[in-house]
Amino acid sequence: MTNEDGPFMSSGKIVHFGARPIVTSDRLASTQPTTPGTLRVFLRDLVVPCRIGVFRHEQDGTQRVRVNLDLLVTESDAAQHDDPSRVVRYEKVTERIRALCTEQHIKLLETLAERIAALSLEDARVKAVTVRIEKLDVFQDAESAGVEIVRERT
Repeated sequence: MTNEDGPFMSSGKIVHFGARPIVTSDRLASTQPTTPGTLRVFLRDLVVPCRIGVFRHEQDGTQRVRVNLDLLVTESDAAQHDDPSRVVRYEKVTERIRALCTEQHIKLLETLAERIAALSLEDARVKAVTVRIEKLDVFQDAESAGVEIVRERT
């Protein structure tokens, strides 16, 4: 029996034929309100090799993870002066995320998300951060599995 989506159902189990279904990332929704005096700095769909996982086969190499990051930042006068030193630089955050993913093995996605949030909040201009981490190669019949956290400066 087929349904409108294409997979066949047999004995209550969905069976997909061929390659894993391709699903576009739903991207990180803007979960933090922007208020006067703030702006949003974001990183979308960064896919990096990462040393992560609790199982033995995950500890022998890397696997792909997708990172989405949303930073709520105190606005500065950087735009008026066209001065990069006055803004939160997304390329610096990206470099640090890449290093974090490869420098040591991490067991949990939750740990990686917390570390990314912590490094983001090291910049005093960052008021809040939302981090979504997804493992991309965990299940044959799912685009990804992951976690999302929100942390605010206290």
